[in-house]
Amino acid sequence: MGRGRAVEAYGRGIVATASRRWFGGRDESRRAEAQAAKDAAAAAFYALDSAQRDLRISVETIAAVDSSPAGRQAVDAFAGLGQRIDEVSHRYIEAVDAHDLDRDGLDAATAARAKQELDRARAELERVAGELERFAQGLQPLLDRAETQLARLAPARERAKAALLAASQALDAVRASGLRADELAARLARLGPELTLLNQGAGRHGVPETIQRAERILRDAEAVRAEAERLPERAAETGRRLVSLRTRAQALRHRADGVDPVLSELRRRFTAACWQDLQQVPEQARRDVARAEERLREAGAALAEQRWADTTALIATVRSLLDSVDEGVSAARDRLARLTAVAEDPQVEVRRTRFAIRDAQRLAMEGRSVPDPRHARPLDAAVARVDRALAGLEGRHPDYWHFLQELEEVRASVARVVGEIRAERAASPG
Repeated sequence: MGRGRAVEAYGRGIVATASRRWFGGRDESRRAEAQAAKDAAAAAFYALDSAQRDLRISVETIAAVDSSPAGRQAVDAFAGLGQRIDEVSHRYIEAVDAHDLDRDGLDAATAARAKQELDRARAELERVAGELERFAQGLQPLLDRAETQLARLAPARERAKAALLAASQALDAVRASGLRADELAARLARLGPELTLLNQGAGRHGVPETIQRAERILRDAEAVRAEAERLPERAAETGRRLVSLRTRAQALRHRADGVDPVLSELRRRFTAACWQDLQQVPEQARRDVARAEERLREAGAALAEQRWADTTALIATVRSLLDSVDEGVSAARDRLARLTAVAEDPQVEVRRTRFAIRDAQRLAMEGRSVPDPRHARPLDAAVARVDRALAGLEGRHPDYWHFLQELEEVRASVARVVGEIRAERAASPG
């Protein structure tokens, strides 16, 4: 409202200057000086007004994009500057309105007073213009980031829409091949409301949220497309896995039937302590194979109905059951082989263990004349445990399984000492 009055006054001044009757003398000289001050103030006013309009566009850009504290602070600071601009603009308009420089009989004192007030108004306008310029310079990093975000907006929306189209086409192709892909279709359908929000634009939801929504749609749609394209091969691969698991189940059933003779051999040759923990292996193996075969039939039905998640879960269950059977059957055969070997020559395990102890002792003595007690004590204890384990084999019914377990524990304890020594030396600055 004030600017309109300034424009009107500025226009009147131009017309009057062109049509004024010029009078000589000191009064006319003061009038000319006052008019020049008025023109300079008007130029400062319009320069400030133009700078404020340009900067308002920048601030509105930041406000639309940047919701950070820095962005909000910039908007508030611009509002404060706007108030100061309104104040100095009002004083400028008052100065223009207060003095009619075109009237006849304008005396020198009045013209001088007008010049003084107009010069003061111009100085205030230029001062605030300087503040506005400095504010604009400080605003540049925020504006650069906001413009970068805006530049990302349209491409992000287009990529999201293109990804949705590609996912839809991939899904159509899969269905045309005879696969239903219901789960993928449901996932794609859930992106519909997101697309609606995306189409409503940044003006309603803000630029950052719109870009994030576009990136989310892009990511989810690309995942659907990729899975749809893999689905035919996945179906074929799942069928092959089921065939392979059926073959493995049959083989393990046959191997489980062979555990009973192994247990008979263990019972005949070794004490109960050497084999009693394996008593349940044959029956447990047969039960697990039967359960695996039942899950395989369920997996086959799920595959036929294209229930991919159910098929995958059932296959994992079958694999776990068959792994358990394999472990139990192998444990019985391995036990017999190990017990047979140690019964023939216990010194093989003894030499292996004592070699590990001596190696650890050499490591403990490197660079020392006396070993560290923290390392020496467990190594000395390991030597004693080997001797006791070997002595335990004397008698009519030696427990070879306990002997093997004891030496395994000795080697594990020695390995811990070696690890501690190496860790300490690695941490030592020397």
